[in-house]
Amino acid sequence: MPKPPTLDDLRRYAVARTLFKPTTLLRAIEKLGFVQADPIRAPARAQDLTLRHRVAGYRAGDLERRYEKLAIEEDCLVNYGFLPRKHLALMHPRVAERKWSPTTKKKAAEVLAFIQANGPTHPRQVDAEFAHGRTTNAWGGSSNATTHLLDGMHYRGLLRVARREAGIRIYEAVAHPPADSSRAARTERAVALLELVLRKYAPLPGTSFRYLTYLLLGYGAPHLAKEARAALATAREQLATVRIDRTDWYWPADENPRSSRYAPDERVRLLAPFDPIAWDRRRFELLWGWTYRFEAYTPAAKRKLGYYALPLLWRDRVVGWGNASVKGARLLLQTRFADDTVRDAAFKSELADEKTRMKEFLGL
Repeated sequence: MPKPPTLDDLRRYAVARTLFKPTTLLRAIEKLGFVQADPIRAPARAQDLTLRHRVAGYRAGDLERRYEKLAIEEDCLVNYGFLPRKHLALMHPRVAERKWSPTTKKKAAEVLAFIQANGPTHPRQVDAEFAHGRTTNAWGGSSNATTHLLDGMHYRGLLRVARREAGIRIYEAVAHPPADSSRAARTERAVALLELVLRKYAPLPGTSFRYLTYLLLGYGAPHLAKEARAALATAREQLATVRIDRTDWYWPADENPRSSRYAPDERVRLLAPFDPIAWDRRRFELLWGWTYRFEAYTPAAKRKLGYYALPLLWRDRVVGWGNASVKGARLLLQTRFADDTVRDAAFKSELADEKTRMKEFLGL
């Protein structure tokens, strides 16, 4: 029997498997399977901060600038983000858990007809045509009702994002082909979605795997809930696994966490809060022994790490975090550490190089 991996093996594997050699933008998104998006820019949006480590010569905003020419889509998986267009057939036509009222259905039909006739359409044009007013958004605040309706139409597969202008989604009508509704086909799609999620975030503690399945069921493919639950039960019996300190870990059966191919490099890297290395806070604490929190929506007085703390990776260790901002043409970077073990000359030199790379990425 092969020797089971240790926590050190899983730590190296978790880092090295997703920090592949920088490639093209499309290839990087295909290898990742999904790139989570976030609108906050501190000092750049999360999707750009994620891709800069994996795309050769990447600059902030390249994803938005090149989106129209690539076979990718903005859509939902376990969160909102960007994914290869070929994955849409696994989720669409999507059936939302929350049904529209007759009034909302009528409004959506009118807006869809307008966009079909108009072509790629800015939300401002829809609002000018229909004046939908305002509504309460998911965070309890007030948002434009047109934006809310367009979001719902996009989620249900009536619209797609054609491009963005100054960060605003420009929508066009889309019609997804009907999906095979047989039990076997539905199960096949659920299995493929679970594999997509696992390959993005592996190795996964069992609790995290269940949580990601829950997000997938509630957000990406709620109409495949029954099949996905069954697929999860089957996957947990067939995937590679090990128990360490009462935690069951899972990863794809065709990968070996103990392989020498999963060797960390010497670079210091500032990661996005939603980078696959740092996204799972439960896994983060198990692998690195301290608690990382995303505090952009935490009241300032209660923040411990900062508004937009970027996990600080060195080799196979997340040793602390940084807060970066741009003042004029200068990059300001403050770093903090989870312990006092990182202070040598090699680390300081690598940190200086990472600051230089960040400035180049931001165009400073």
